[in-house]
Amino acid sequence: MNDSIQTLLTSFQEELKAIQSTKELEDLKVKYLGKKGPVQGLMKHLKDLSPEERPVFGQAVNDLKVEISNTLEDLAGKLVAQEEFKAIQSEKVDITEPGRRRFLGSKHILTASMDEILDVLVSMGFSVQYGPDVDNDWYNFESLNFPPDHPARDMQDTFYLKKDRLLRTHTSNMQVRIMESEKLPIRVAFPGRAFRNETITARSHVFFQQVEGLYIDKGVTFKDLMSTLDEFFLKLFHKKVETRFRPSYFPFVEPGLEVDIRCIICNGSGCGVCKNTGWLEVLGAGMVHPNVLLAGGIDPEVYSGYAWGMGLERLVMIKHGIKDIRLFTENNLKFLAQF
Repeated sequence: MNDSIQTLLTSFQEELKAIQSTKELEDLKVKYLGKKGPVQGLMKHLKDLSPEERPVFGQAVNDLKVEISNTLEDLAGKLVAQEEFKAIQSEKVDITEPGRRRFLGSKHILTASMDEILDVLVSMGFSVQYGPDVDNDWYNFESLNFPPDHPARDMQDTFYLKKDRLLRTHTSNMQVRIMESEKLPIRVAFPGRAFRNETITARSHVFFQQVEGLYIDKGVTFKDLMSTLDEFFLKLFHKKVETRFRPSYFPFVEPGLEVDIRCIICNGSGCGVCKNTGWLEVLGAGMVHPNVLLAGGIDPEVYSGYAWGMGLERLVMIKHGIKDIRLFTENNLKFLAQF
């Protein structure tokens, strides 16, 4: 039995000489001291020994375990030190090399512009609420006084998910929702993305962002709408902007109008951005239609209000002289880095 112990120790010492890494050392430890290793296997011979021989042999096996363990620990310390030294050497940094410039990320021009618009509206007393991109016909069309045969309700203009579920075509789907949930008076802005089944060109896209304002109270007049828009443009462009109001039709307002501003690029003298007219069309607006107030549970004989909305991309294109709306979604870093 003592010969078996000595043979095992000699074999271990020979294999130990070839160890070059902590991984190899760990494998050797498992090989000799593991539950299925030869050292543990020696204990199986205890049943073949006499009662007098068992304590002596057991002590000899334990001494072998201790010797192997101590030897492994001593070598482990040396190998760890060697590997750490090699790692440090390989990770050295030459501080004389020129540094690499790190570029900071920034907000997308549309995100930054929306934040700026909402900051202006909040400063004017509007709260901000967001609505669902997927909605039903009631909030998107019916409650907004769209007649059943209105072209906007056709499948060639609207993305329908199923019979009564669609991708909203405007942020106006929040108007009646706000009337149902908010206490009067109401002064709310609702930004968000809208979707329309249109041909993608330099001037139009199937998805775009809008921001809309809604104000309802007793005695709200057309004058309030016009003065609000004048104040909004003043704060947004940081200068007095001349406005022009033209009659127009939208199902959810009566009367309705288109709002133009004097071209901020050429100051009205005529340029390519304003198509030499001196004016830029920026938004649609009007007094909330009585039928819309009724759909929201508000008495139009007591309350009145105005609503207005504009496309974010169009405003940014005007402000920065951008000629192609597709640039906003193509992730061209050369384009985006300009802002």
